[in-house]
Amino acid sequence: MKKILSGLCFLLAIQISAAQLDDKIADRLYESAKVFDELMKAPDGPTTKKVFKDAECVAVIPAVKKAALGIGGTYGRGAIVCRKDNGKGPWGPPSMIALSGGSIGLQLGGTSTDVVMLFMTPETVQKLLKEKVTLGADASAAAGPKGREIAAQTSPTMRAEILTYGRSRGAFAGVSLKGAVLSTDKDANKAIYKKEVVAKDLLITGNVPAPEAARKLLDALTAAGK
Repeated sequence: MKKILSGLCFLLAIQISAAQLDDKIADRLYESAKVFDELMKAPDGPTTKKVFKDAECVAVIPAVKKAALGIGGTYGRGAIVCRKDNGKGPWGPPSMIALSGGSIGLQLGGTSTDVVMLFMTPETVQKLLKEKVTLGADASAAAGPKGREIAAQTSPTMRAEILTYGRSRGAFAGVSLKGAVLSTDKDANKAIYKKEVVAKDLLITGNVPAPEAARKLLDALTAAGK
């Protein structure tokens, strides 16, 4: 009897743990949608939309934190979404991601920074299929342009594979993420899709149904493209 009760308690603990993870991921997707929508509605939103409309994929990592004193670097979790049909179709299902390393947010002076990344080339999308992508090494990245900077289409910034924005203390600005590492959050993907999924099915073919928790994020991306 004790063994049976112990087994039941163990299964219950697993179910509670899984439910808590599901809630965390749903919250992460909700916050990602909120951050992206607020970037589009910021004072420079109309001009930022011009860059966004050419993006192949968009990653949002809410509340990226600085690591503990003496360790250095930063860490955060979020989601990335790519357009279907070689960048010409609707937005596909999200892949959950983690961002670590670098000096994210230091330029903005805050301890927590919302990060938005725009992936501008088809080649960059292919690089996302790797387990890890180091910004500045595996893919060129630059602080996202704002306002009049967007008109300078020939600038090195506008030729970067990835454009990055950050918000700390209320204002969005271009931030450098050089040295940061972007990786797939496999556990989160497995939890939200209820099975093992590969990056190609989410980011390239987009043939996996998007979870309901991602609806707000997909709606925000679709609305921004109109």
